[in-house]
Amino acid sequence: MYFTDRGIEELEGRRGEEDVSLAWVAERLREFVDLNPEFETPIERFATWLARLDDEDD
Repeated sequence: MYFTDRGIEELEGRRGEEDVSLAWVAERLREFVDLNPEFETPIERFATWLARLDDEDD
């Protein structure tokens, strides 16, 4: 297990039963970057990756 998996495991354990919209997730990501601007690039990459998951070209 990677170190980052612990946060993912916590997220799943605490909120895994909730239904949320992608608009809600996008707002939380914006809020996170506002509070932690040093993570702007990885969050941008993650959001782009999520947005393009179904693209056949990638």
